[in-house]
Amino acid sequence: MTIPGGRALVGTGTPGIAVDGEGPVRRVTLKPFAMDVTTVTNARFAAFVSATNYVTEAERFGDSFVFEGFLPKSAPPSPVVEAAPWWRIVKGAHWRAINGPDADDTWQADHPVVHVTWNDARAFATWAGGRLPREAEWEHAARGGLDDVPFPWGEAAPNDHDHFPCNIWQGPFPQADLGRDGFIGTAPARCFEPNGYGLYNMVGNVWEWTSQPFQVKSLKKAVQAAHAGKAGYKLNKGGSYLCHASYCFRYRIAARSGSSPDSSTGHQGFRLVYDI
Repeated sequence: MTIPGGRALVGTGTPGIAVDGEGPVRRVTLKPFAMDVTTVTNARFAAFVSATNYVTEAERFGDSFVFEGFLPKSAPPSPVVEAAPWWRIVKGAHWRAINGPDADDTWQADHPVVHVTWNDARAFATWAGGRLPREAEWEHAARGGLDDVPFPWGEAAPNDHDHFPCNIWQGPFPQADLGRDGFIGTAPARCFEPNGYGLYNMVGNVWEWTSQPFQVKSLKKAVQAAHAGKAGYKLNKGGSYLCHASYCFRYRIAARSGSSPDSSTGHQGFRLVYDI
């Protein structure tokens, strides 16, 4: 999909998580570019692997991060991430075995590929003739022609009761996802209503890698402490199916997060942009 250039917004005047560097809002000038209407799907990633014999970093490392609620009762013990105990380090988990080799996964071709690192995404981009977006490009595309709004559809926030415009968590996190938006885990890459530029799932479903480092420019000690140890991290945008307002209110256009470039999880994906 062609995204018009011109004056574009980055950030917001009403930050939800100020410590992440969501504000202030600023204007930049962008050239027109093209963007995938969906995140890269399992089917598209499979075509890449078939053509190149590429082996993802999770496959080479031998493990990846899986949400504990998706593990079968028969799964062997797995290490817990101390700071986020709902994440387990599962041997044999990767983009083909999303919840590990012992899970009864139904691999779905039209769902976003996950368990892809920033390095994996860059390798795919080289093969596909595209690149990962810059933050300004991603936000401009996500707004779909709207102004400084929090969501690709406008102002109305999703909730647990009657407004489900994207695939996020409903219910108490991390105990129970009620699935009232129709999905537990990933949803098809092309679902829910597209934004004004015809792009699907710009927030929710899976996090999306960008090309940029994760940086927060602030001299405040609280900000520096919040992001200590993140040197070399890459910027993620969009939130995922594990986000909820009570825990990770980052399914907003200006929201930001960072992960190491070799980080692989069950809610991390990507989409490409193309120079025109």
